[in-house]
Amino acid sequence: MTYMTSLLQKINNREATVGIIGLGYVGLPLALTVSEAGYRNVIGFDVDLGKIQQLRDNLSYIKHIDLQRIRNANDKGFQATTDFALIANTDVVILCLPTPLSKHHEPDLHFIRDTLQTCKPYLHQDQLISLESTTYPGTTEEEIVPLVEELGLTPGQDIFVVYSPEREDPGNQEFPTHKIPKVLGGITNACAQAGEAFYGSIVERVVTVSSTKAAEMTKLLENIHRAVNIGLVNEMKMVADKMGINIHEVIDAAATKPFGFTKYTPGPGLGGHCIPIDPYYLTWKAKEYNINTRFIELSGEINRGMPAWVVGKLMDALNDQGKALKGSKILILGIAYKKDIDDARESPAIKIMEILRSKGADVAYSDPHIPVFPKMRDHQFDLQSVELTVENIEGFDAVVLATGHGAFDLGVVGRAALLVDCVNSTLGASYSKISA
Repeated sequence: MTYMTSLLQKINNREATVGIIGLGYVGLPLALTVSEAGYRNVIGFDVDLGKIQQLRDNLSYIKHIDLQRIRNANDKGFQATTDFALIANTDVVILCLPTPLSKHHEPDLHFIRDTLQTCKPYLHQDQLISLESTTYPGTTEEEIVPLVEELGLTPGQDIFVVYSPEREDPGNQEFPTHKIPKVLGGITNACAQAGEAFYGSIVERVVTVSSTKAAEMTKLLENIHRAVNIGLVNEMKMVADKMGINIHEVIDAAATKPFGFTKYTPGPGLGGHCIPIDPYYLTWKAKEYNINTRFIELSGEINRGMPAWVVGKLMDALNDQGKALKGSKILILGIAYKKDIDDARESPAIKIMEILRSKGADVAYSDPHIPVFPKMRDHQFDLQSVELTVENIEGFDAVVLATGHGAFDLGVVGRAALLVDCVNSTLGASYSKISA
């Protein structure tokens, strides 16, 4: 029996042991999906012992994940651990790791590289290794292939290496993990075949492309498409504002065209771990080929400038009321990067808070999904969420609605002395506001 035949047999019988490394917003939903697909041996790896303990106690640190899914997975044998030596017991290894940017907007692959070195002693023949982290084209070939070759393993013969980018949309109930088509590229055709067999057993559709590079580029295109178009509508918002035109009315009207137009809405900037970061992975790699990605970089410049634009609108509105920003009490409504989730990574609301603090404002926030300001590498606020009551909101000089959580009571929000609405959540309300 060949290594390929042995691996496929384990996958087809759901007897493969599947290891998911990184139990964050991508890895945890994936691990639960694998368990729900009928795999009895699923191991989740993470260096955060707190996460591991919560999972063992049938608890979730990600708000939109139903606790019953964790209980069911644990009942079926799901194992959460910090012991990476258990990689030796796996047949499938999936890396769901962060790929941040350095201070100079260059790719930072240290999570991938460090994890691969940790796993290296436990990799073996008859394994499928899949990288899901968003990264630049060539990463799988440059980082994983040399490592397995150092072990005397040959991709496509005795070990199988693929790239299959995550497409998780936290909080989106319409598209859970198993309903989102999975793009896949293999180092060889045999690698792709092994990847198709595994992912085809847990999701409804697998889309195989010609190489890992093509799969890596696909993920970047998806996110760059959004970043560029959001940059466009944000720029249009600033132009429309100067002209006294309601940009949301314009967008809604344009969206009635049944072809050739895709609706994007402006906001206070870009948030999340993908859209604000991923375009720079391509711009960095493109320089290796002497290509300057001016269009992508321009959209990034516009989106990064939106928090400052919002603060400018707030300052002008306070001035109209005879108040200075310095010393004013400002409440930020919503610090998650999008509505109805508890993820504040790269949130423009936090950038707004930092600008306000630097200008002397007294800043507070209210977010029903984030009761305590999260620990972050680049942002520090010793704050807890303010309860959204009429008494509390009337105590602030201005309120900035940065994230349109469905839980916000717009009747209470409307009692603000000054409301700066960044997301058009209060369109049509009977009280006055400043759109930003």
